[in-house]
Parts: sequence; structure tokens; C-alpha cells
Amino acid sequence: MTAGIRMTWTLGAHGWADCVIEDHRAKTELTASYISNAPEEFLTAVARLVAGATEAHVQFEAEPTAYRWLFHRETADVWIRLLELHRGTDHDNKGTEIWSSQLPVDTLARAVLRCFDEVARTYGESGYRGKWGEHFPRTELEALRRLRHAHRHDDDTGPPAPTDHARPTMPGRRTTNEDTAV
Repeated sequence: MTAGIRMTWTLGAHGWADCVIEDHRAKTELTASYISNAPEEFLTAVARLVAGATEAHVQFEAEPTAYRWLFHRETADVWIRLLELHRGTDHDNKGTEIWSSQLPVDTLARAVLRCFDEVARTYGESGYRGKWGEHFPRTELEALRRLRHAHRHDDDTGPPAPTDHARPTMPGRRTTNEDTAV
């Protein structure tokens, strides 16, 4: 890979999934158990980043191991650290970093959407429920899709047009109440 990231979510035995995340520098594999709402929480965290949150975290439980995703957003980029912890209750500083990356938030959102769209195509929603043990995270997936679309639309349109209440003034001219009256 030359740019971006790729993520896969493969269902295994009932209630277990294997997740692979890779970028142009590294690839790692981790496991998630259905004892937590890993897919829903992951999609929600990415949606929050797209919406402008500066930090988010998600934990995949692997009984007793845990994998903690730490996201830090600055402007249009997100820094991701993925930690492996011996126990899910351990503090971040006890974890071992197994993968990290810096990329545009939109690139992350696109990769996550592609991943879960592929999961839906591969298993179908009823097949997913049969293997994972919970419903497919359709609501969270579509929320992320809508936010990404809105975010991309905002980026494409530039700054908003002035409204009557925020009319620009001519240089050297003061705005009076009469100028902004509706």
C-alpha cells in the first residue's frame, strides 16, 4: 500500500472476530469477542472523529487480552495508536503498542466504511448475527456514512455564505443596527 489504510473484520467461531489493520508501514492482527460492543463502539468512535471530536478510544476484548484503540485528532488528521493489554482493566501505560499511524480522518472513515460494507456483503445481516451473536451494526455504519458525506460536502463547499445577520461590511465602514435589521 502506498497511502491510506486497509481494515478487515472476519468472523470466526461464534462470538469471535479477527481484525487486520494495515498501512504502508505495518500490518497487525487482533481478535475481538462479542462480550463487548466492539463493532458498534468502533464505528461510533470513528463517527465522532469525523464530526470533529479530538479524542476517542475503543477497546476490543479478547478474553483476557484487550486491544485498545487510541485516537487523537488535530485538524484534518488523526493519530492512531493500537495497544495490546494483558487485561482489559490495565492502564494504557501497561500496554504494548502493536500498530500506529497518522492519516487524514476521511481516509480512516473510508477504510472503516469499506470494511463493514464488505462484512455485510460477505455474511449478510442474518449470517452476521448467527456468527457474531449480535445484530449487524447497521445504525452505526449508516451514521458514520452520513457524517462522512456531510463532512466531505462541507469541505467541498468552502466557507458558508454570509447571512443577513452576518453581512460583511465595506472596509472603513462601521455596521449599524439599521444595516443588520431584518
